[in-house]
Amino acid sequence: MKHIINLMLVFFGLSLVTAQSYSVEGTVQDFHDKTMLENAVVTLGKFTTKTDKKGRFSFSNISAGSHQLFAKHPLCDDYTENVKVDRDLHLAITLEHHTNEIQTVTLHGSHKTKGSVIMSTLDKTDIDRNSTENLGNLLSKLSGVTALKTGNNITKPVIRGLYGSRISILNNGVKMAEQEWGVEHAPNIDVNDFEHIDVVKGASALKYGNEGVGGVVVLEPAILPKKDTVMGNIRLSGISNGRGGELGATVIKSWENQWFVKAGGTYRKTGDQYVPHHTLQNTGQEFNSFNFAFGKHSFLQGFDVSYSGTNQEFGIYKGAHLSSLEDFYNAINFSQPYYLDNFSYNIDNPKQEVEHHIAKIFAYKRFENFGKLSFQYSFQINHRKEYDIRRGELLNVPSMDLRLITHSASLVHLLERSNWSLESGLSAGYQDNYPNPATKARRLIPDYYRYDAGAFSVFKYRFSSKMNAEAAVRYDFSRYDAYKYYDSDKWEANFAAIFPQFFIQESGSRTLTRPILDYHNLSANLGLDYKPTQNYEFKLNLSRVERSPNPAELFADGLHHSAAIIERGDLTIKKEALYNFNLSFVGNFNILKGLHLEINPYLMYSDSFINQIPTGYESSNRSGGGAFPIWTYQQIKARMIGVDTDAELSILDNLKWKSSFSTLRGDDLSNNEPLILMMPTKLRNSIELNLSKPKNFYITLENDNTFKQNRFPVTDIPFTYIKDGQIIDAIIDFSSTPAAYTLFNATIGADLYKNLNLNFRINNLFNTEYREYLNRLRYYMFEPGRNFVVTLKYNF
Repeated sequence: MKHIINLMLVFFGLSLVTAQSYSVEGTVQDFHDKTMLENAVVTLGKFTTKTDKKGRFSFSNISAGSHQLFAKHPLCDDYTENVKVDRDLHLAITLEHHTNEIQTVTLHGSHKTKGSVIMSTLDKTDIDRNSTENLGNLLSKLSGVTALKTGNNITKPVIRGLYGSRISILNNGVKMAEQEWGVEHAPNIDVNDFEHIDVVKGASALKYGNEGVGGVVVLEPAILPKKDTVMGNIRLSGISNGRGGELGATVIKSWENQWFVKAGGTYRKTGDQYVPHHTLQNTGQEFNSFNFAFGKHSFLQGFDVSYSGTNQEFGIYKGAHLSSLEDFYNAINFSQPYYLDNFSYNIDNPKQEVEHHIAKIFAYKRFENFGKLSFQYSFQINHRKEYDIRRGELLNVPSMDLRLITHSASLVHLLERSNWSLESGLSAGYQDNYPNPATKARRLIPDYYRYDAGAFSVFKYRFSSKMNAEAAVRYDFSRYDAYKYYDSDKWEANFAAIFPQFFIQESGSRTLTRPILDYHNLSANLGLDYKPTQNYEFKLNLSRVERSPNPAELFADGLHHSAAIIERGDLTIKKEALYNFNLSFVGNFNILKGLHLEINPYLMYSDSFINQIPTGYESSNRSGGGAFPIWTYQQIKARMIGVDTDAELSILDNLKWKSSFSTLRGDDLSNNEPLILMMPTKLRNSIELNLSKPKNFYITLENDNTFKQNRFPVTDIPFTYIKDGQIIDAIIDFSSTPAAYTLFNATIGADLYKNLNLNFRINNLFNTEYREYLNRLRYYMFEPGRNFVVTLKYNF
């Protein structure tokens, strides 16, 4: 019996040990900014609890042994771990928060916060409904944004009166380097590659460089799903104006282990464009693009390798390249058109052929206490050929053949905490521009090397849930090392005494020089974001940005063939400094089903603004002859003031009215006259009806009103010509602006089947005849007439 009792005590003692329990407590926090996460669900074995406001949780009476720990929180990856409980434990759980967000200055949709930036966005729906448009025309649908055109195919975005080198375009994180200084150098972009397009207005995104003094266009691809799937789409469009079409496709393969492969491309071809009552000869286009990417994106680390390429060929309306001063005078003063009708798909001289290739390597890694480190290297090559109307052996030789190679690299560090974040980075760039001498034409832009280096820092601080502040500073260094010939008389008259160190040698009537120019630019930005209630938000953004002059502003000297102008740069032009003042008010009002209103007044001032104006005309000695206006760069004091307004009213749950209004006043304070090429006042209205049956059916009617630009500098050009043996004095009206006009557009669409969507759009519904002030060829041609575009899109 004694032995039995002892044995029972041993087993009883063991059972006491087995039944011993412990407490488990801890915290749940964000990985990168260390914010304690409230209401995170924590499960340990069969017990479940939620974290409090300080991210704390606790369990008691947890039996010894191994237990499954599970934690989850909205917008986080779930956390799972086996926990061995053999004593009281304190656990610090770190969740990978914000995994679906894009850490960038420009923010959209589900991104964290827009901060103090003033931004407009085109989402995937806007892009899909206008998939055959180029980037310039597509962005024109936003308030404060329009397009500078050379004909009807070549467009580039204008943000609040600024364009070219003052607008930075970010293609999947790569700043486009494509000789953007040219007024007729359209961005080499396939808009179908992107999920949304953000336009930051004003110089409030210094992260991307100091050249975006007017704004930044950010093109972002879709965030890929983290699961095993194959997805994509095939698009087919028919275009009536030009009797052409477009075919495009995208395919994506992703895996649950977060690897992905993506590829896509587009081909578009149209012939001569129709304007009311006529067809414009040699206005066709051909466009093709291809993109490919692969990589792995996890929260902690990732990389991707990508390539994109575009190839474009545009015809330039022949009526803009005239052979005599009399034809030039008649075309501009009396709108006498040339080269009409006779439709063709052929693209003859004058024309452009442009290739652009981008290769990018990107990698990032997050460190628990150090933050996120990102590295990017990109290589770009832009090859542009411009063909003039030439004769004989030069018939098929381009008048301009430019090859621009750009290398860029950046290293960026992001550190985030609960109430503040600090993003800092270094960047470097190298450009090699080579104008092919085989053209046997004077080089508009000379050989040059450009070296760039920059550093920036952006600090954001959250005072409270209602008030946020942002401050940024950036330094940039740029050097041009160029080789350029000048006419000896012009060199002696204008630059020899100022830059004697640039002289190399005389060569007949030409002087060879080597300008080496250095620029040091310091820029800063301050922003405030105040949201007193959920329905109201106020933003203030102040900035001072310095920009180096671009190659055309410094070196341009000769006939810009596809633009049909002669350009003259100025070696004495200094860097440009521009001050921006932006305000924004956003309000939501309980009117009908809800009214959303945004009002954004702004002021820009510069005492070193680089402007280009027509200053005369010149008969060209090209093989085909011709007369062309001279446009000269100069530096002035300038001021721009304007306002952008957007409103969206939900009349019914399925009926919305949208309206936008933009007006801008630009002044040349040095010469006490209006600035040239300022955007006319615009008013846009649209109403859209959405019905669930048939599935996703919608119909939209748009009304675009462009007012006459009554403020313009008088740059009329006096000249003489001979007619019937007599010398006639005349004045070319180079200043008057086109009349106001109103356009109507309509769109209708629906899902025909589960994965098949139809979109039918009519542009210029009533076939209105009009001219645009910001079309550099407006003197010679009207804008496009009615255009039917039908697009079938199959998603898989």
